Amino acid sequence: MPSAPSRVSASEFEELIRATIPHSNAMPFSVALMEQGRAVIDLAFSPEQLRPGGSLSGPTMFTLADTALYAAVLSEIGLVPLAVTTDLSIHFIKKPRAGLRAEARLLRCGRRLAVGTVEITSEGEVVAHATGTYALPG
Repeated sequence: MPSAPSRVSASEFEELIRATIPHSNAMPFSVALMEQGRAVIDLAFSPEQLRPGGSLSGPTMFTLADTALYAAVLSEIGLVPLAVTTDLSIHFIKKPRAGLRAEARLLRCGRRLAVGTVEITSEGEVVAHATGTYALPG
């Protein structure tokens, strides 16, 4: 079944993030795909993302998961910057090696809440899984 086009383009989403979240400029991410209810975001490797032991830091992966889910939400509802995270839970499964890819999918998008899941991979292997909820402005 073909997917519907996103209500926000990849460049519009990237521009919104860069303009409204100042620390996002330190995150070398790019939107690989946006379809209605789905987004894929790549995060290039940077030495600043490492924690002791040589693993990519949890906050880096958490931020990527939240950003990907935000993209999926906006792909469904349009450019509504006031949609906010109300819950995000992440499970770290395996030590990532290099760059990361997050694929977010909405499970449900209602009038007030959007619920979704995010799978983070590194070199094709799942390294983290997240679920989250966004509150949508009335």
